Amino acid sequence: MAYFLIIFFVGAAVGSFVNVLIDRTIAGRDWVRGRSECDHCHKYLAWYDMIPIISFVMYGAKSRCCRTPLSFQYPIVETVVGLLFAWWMVVGFVFFRLVSAPLTVVQPLFWLFTGIIIVILTMADLIYGVVLVNIVWVGYICTIVYRVTLSYFGAYNFNDLVISLLTGAMFFLFFWSLWKMTKGRGMADGDMYAALYMGTLLGWPRGLVALMGSFILGSIVGVFLIVTKIRGRKDSVPFVPFMMTATVISLLWGNVIIGFLN
Repeated sequence: MAYFLIIFFVGAAVGSFVNVLIDRTIAGRDWVRGRSECDHCHKYLAWYDMIPIISFVMYGAKSRCCRTPLSFQYPIVETVVGLLFAWWMVVGFVFFRLVSAPLTVVQPLFWLFTGIIIVILTMADLIYGVVLVNIVWVGYICTIVYRVTLSYFGAYNFNDLVISLLTGAMFFLFFWSLWKMTKGRGMADGDMYAALYMGTLLGWPRGLVALMGSFILGSIVGVFLIVTKIRGRKDSVPFVPFMMTATVISLLWGNVIIGFLN
């Protein structure tokens, strides 16, 4: 138990860095250099102000220096990434022991990195309404490199790589068409790049499951927000969170869903 708690808090620490990356990228600041500061009074933070999850709870969800309420973005991201690390240690290294070296290291690291990319894209669009296209490209290129590496070691069919690339391109064109037809009102321009990444990562037919799932989830949540009057009919709703949620669902249960539909 202690071992997994350590892994969880290591992941939560990475989640804290993910928060810094999101916030500073949105603000156009350097996310590598520079000390962390309060979001409100801009005083530099001490190390004990930045203990993942614990500092947030200890200070009652407020900044220690100016007592201004803090966004729940911070503990949520830290918790999600912490759970991702714990899941990775339980599932990843057990499952990927079935393959030969060096893929026993490459595969779990890739999927851990992919999980972090998904969290970044989801939270950036959910909180700020911005698709971090640079992060999308990082995930897209890493996916291609990963698949080429698997193909080189005989653990992946090169034809499947071609199908994945074509799926991503097809999804990109589909979302681009929606963006053009609605003149940007029905779909943000960044969504087409997220669709490119989603299709390339999942391939066919799991990509189709995620695509359909994105619109189903978006419709359900959109209707709920309108009925509860949280959002109006003309208000926009970030779509990337639905795409990334559907991506995770398809990664975990895509083949089961396909089998059920057949």
